[in-house]
Amino acid sequence: MNESADPVGTAGSGLDDLVPFLARLEEGDGAALRGLGHEVVYQPRSTLLHQDEPTTHALLVLSGWTKVTAAHPNGYQALLALRGPGDIVGESAALTRKPRSATVTALETVRAVVIEHERFRAFLGRFPDVALQLLALASDRTRAADRRSLQFASMPVRERLAVLLLDLARIHGRRTPAGWEVAVPLTKQELAGAVSASREMVQRELKSLRDRGVISTGRRSLVIMRPDVLHRIARAEQPPA
Repeated sequence: MNESADPVGTAGSGLDDLVPFLARLEEGDGAALRGLGHEVVYQPRSTLLHQDEPTTHALLVLSGWTKVTAAHPNGYQALLALRGPGDIVGESAALTRKPRSATVTALETVRAVVIEHERFRAFLGRFPDVALQLLALASDRTRAADRRSLQFASMPVRERLAVLLLDLARIHGRRTPAGWEVAVPLTKQELAGAVSASREMVQRELKSLRDRGVISTGRRSLVIMRPDVLHRIARAEQPPA
C-alpha cells in the first residue's frame, strides 16, 4: 500500500458524514433520551423499520451499523445512508405520524432503544435544546444528501465509486497490514445503490480495481490497498500505466 496516501482526506460524497445525534447533546440530555424507551437487539440483516409501514416509534442506535434504503417502483434499491452508534432513525415518522419513508436494516448486530412517538414528542417539548439539535440534524442530513446528488449527477460510475470507497475508508476504515479495511459489510448491490448504478456496472468497475491491485474484495469484505489511485480517479485524473 502507498504509505503516503491518506484515505481520511475529504473525498466529497458526504455519505454518512454527519455528527451522530447523541454526540450533539449535553450528557444529561442524552442520558434522559436513552431512558425514554426499552433496549432491543437486532440480528445482522434483520429489518428495524420497513418503508411505507405505519409504525411511529423512533430508534436510538447504541451500537452496530445499519443501512437506510428506499425502494423505487421499478424495484431499484437506493442506499441513502449508513447510521451507527449515537444516530437516531425513524424520528420523522415519530414526529409526523406518516408512513416510513425508508427501510432500515442491520448490517451487523445492532442494539437500539425503542422510543414510542408520544414519549418522544413530549420529551422534545420539555427539552427545547434537544429539539433544536434534532432540527439541525435534519438540516445537515438534507444538505449532505443534496450535495452528494449534485456531485454524482455530473460523474461517471467509476468516479462515483471511487468517491464512495474513499468515504467508506475515511468513516469506517481500519488500518491493517494489507490496507484500509472497510469495517461495514456492504454487498455489491448495496454499493450499486449508493452510487445510483446497476450491480453489473459496479461489479465491472470493482473487477477493474481488483485487477490493478487497488482493492481486494471477499464476501462482504473490502480492503483498499491503493487509496492514492482512488483519489486520482475521484479527481478524474488519468492514473499511471
